[in-house]
Amino acid sequence: MKKIQILWTDDEIDLLKPHILFLDEKGYCVTTASNGTDAVDLVKTKDFDLIFLDENMPGMSGLETLNKIKEYNPRIPVVMITKSEEEDIMDAAIGSKIADFLIKPVNPNQILLSIKKNIENKELIKSKTTSAYQVEFGNIGMLISSATSFNDWVEIYKKLVYWELELDNSQNSNMYEVFRLQKSEADVEFSKFIRKNYVSWLKSNSKGAPLLSPNIFRSIVLPEINNNEKLVFILIDNLRFDQWRIIQPIINEFYLTEEEIAYCSIIPTSTQYARNAIFSGLMPEEIQKTFPKFWLNDDEEGNKNDHEEIFLINQLQQCRLKTKLSFRKIFNNRMGEKVLNNLPNIIQNDLIVLIYNFVDMLSHANTDLEMIRELAVNDSAYRSLTLSWFRHSYIIELLKELAEKNIRVVLTTDHGTIRVNRAIKVVGDKTTSKNLRYKLGKNLSYDSKEVFEITNPGDACLPKSTVSSKYIFALNNDFFAYPNNYNYYVKYFTNTYQHGGISMEEMILPVIKLKSRIF
Repeated sequence: MKKIQILWTDDEIDLLKPHILFLDEKGYCVTTASNGTDAVDLVKTKDFDLIFLDENMPGMSGLETLNKIKEYNPRIPVVMITKSEEEDIMDAAIGSKIADFLIKPVNPNQILLSIKKNIENKELIKSKTTSAYQVEFGNIGMLISSATSFNDWVEIYKKLVYWELELDNSQNSNMYEVFRLQKSEADVEFSKFIRKNYVSWLKSNSKGAPLLSPNIFRSIVLPEINNNEKLVFILIDNLRFDQWRIIQPIINEFYLTEEEIAYCSIIPTSTQYARNAIFSGLMPEEIQKTFPKFWLNDDEEGNKNDHEEIFLINQLQQCRLKTKLSFRKIFNNRMGEKVLNNLPNIIQNDLIVLIYNFVDMLSHANTDLEMIRELAVNDSAYRSLTLSWFRHSYIIELLKELAEKNIRVVLTTDHGTIRVNRAIKVVGDKTTSKNLRYKLGKNLSYDSKEVFEITNPGDACLPKSTVSSKYIFALNNDFFAYPNNYNYYVKYFTNTYQHGGISMEEMILPVIKLKSRIF
């Protein structure tokens, strides 16, 4: 194994021989320099893994040396060592992106700890995470095999999300592959669970039914309004639980996560069905009957989510709530900025609904745009793009201002998405819906063992376009492909993000109650 190369620069380097011998005994290779000029020259001729740098040296100071080193190679971690505890020196050093800061006199264990933090940290994290997941692997397996309720699956999915993010940070590709197989196994068993229980949940007075899309407002949002508090309801379209986890620390700078509730999206897990159900408080079949002019079938042209505000107003009226409502959809940063600038007027209302569409647009772009497919090559990269958008969106400033005004927030999503990689052949006529994760049609041919079929849409509270219409849903990470041009479509759609079917990623979703951290 290659020895870790360390450069130690100090004008009193001879006095540090005991420390250098100590590091030699630990297996590190230490090169020394007694001034900044020599240190910079050494950096130009040799690859170092870490630099210890005295701040107070004659000639070129430690800070000047640091700047020269960073100009040449900004990636080398530099540990500044100084006798001074003056705040301005520390600020200047930290502003120059040092990796660590030590105050003289330093002892060997301090030096060793700094090396481990800055050089061996990744390997230590990888080793610790790997060991911990190996222990948890068996526990999760037992939970998967014994799960009998939706709450059981929520616990399993949250554990899987936790370990996915931990293994992602540890960058252990071998153990991540083990995790991926366990997650796939979980999705297979979850799909069996949904096939067995979903229809029964929709019957009146069903025992064991989870919180479903149509009940979110009645169960969670409206009780907050009844307490005479202003409320902002934020829906980020197509946000998975793992994406919520990576943006949660940013939100928690301004808001406390007062309560995190997991709910189950209805199927199809698509915007037309799931989001309309949230705002109407109705299942799709009921929406079609109640608002025949506003419901568009899959094969009809037009935007199928144009009437959500009307649906919500009707739901508020049915609950006998006279609530001043502001309802806005945000598709880009310009619209987000407009909402932020108009916030003083918007918050005059009792209920403010904000729908952010970026994550859903990202998943569709992953299919349609080669550049986005290159950027979102896996779930880790997909999360990273989500985080980057969130950090640079106007949502952060919006949440900050809402927190300062002590306005409560409920944040949720309508469905998730899954990376698909296995094609299932299906045959349908020209009126069959185009979604890759579910199909609605009257002349469908498929292997019933590979799908969840709803031969009578009314059983799942779903509308039908013809008397003989039925639905089929893709399971796990499958997607539907027609036999015509089969190989082309398999190649084109494999490893894209799709939604509409049955998986933990699409169906187990967060509803988060947020309370201002400032008050």
